[in-house]
Amino acid sequence: MNKYEIIIYWSKEDNSFIAEVPELPGCMADGKTYQEALANSKVIINEWIKTATELGREIPQAKGRLMFA
Repeated sequence: MNKYEIIIYWSKEDNSFIAEVPELPGCMADGKTYQEALANSKVIINEWIKTATELGREIPQAKGRLMFA
């Protein structure tokens, strides 16, 4: 189970929900519904980690909730 923060928002430009994982650079997914974006983000987190592992890159530890204020 991944414990990375996922930020989900509506993108009018893309006409879909976008799910970003701030702790994993470039890790994002989309979906026609909020639930679909969340489900897709779980898949892409696993793919991001698998690719980073194959390339020998460091995988950031999940920190939980991030503060942007």
